[in-house]
Amino acid sequence: MATRTIRFMSAALRAARRAKQWALVAAREADRLLQEARTRVESEARRRRLKQRLQKTGRVLMIAGRAALVAAVAAGIAEARAERRSRRLR
Repeated sequence: MATRTIRFMSAALRAARRAKQWALVAAREADRLLQEARTRVESEARRRRLKQRLQKTGRVLMIAGRAALVAAVAAGIAEARAERRSRRLR
């Protein structure tokens, strides 16, 4: 029969091993949580940068559209003047 001290020591060892296992599990879980938080922050930053790029692209396209419209109007005016000139010469 084991003495009280031996039973106490073996129970303390079992409890220590169990505590160590749970500490390792908790550490792994904390690492996973930290990694998930980092990826979320990165994805939010990526989403923000993408949104800014899309807004900038939209502004550039709007400006290009205005420039195309102005060029079309200018070409139409130039064509009308050229046509008027050719009528005058006849």
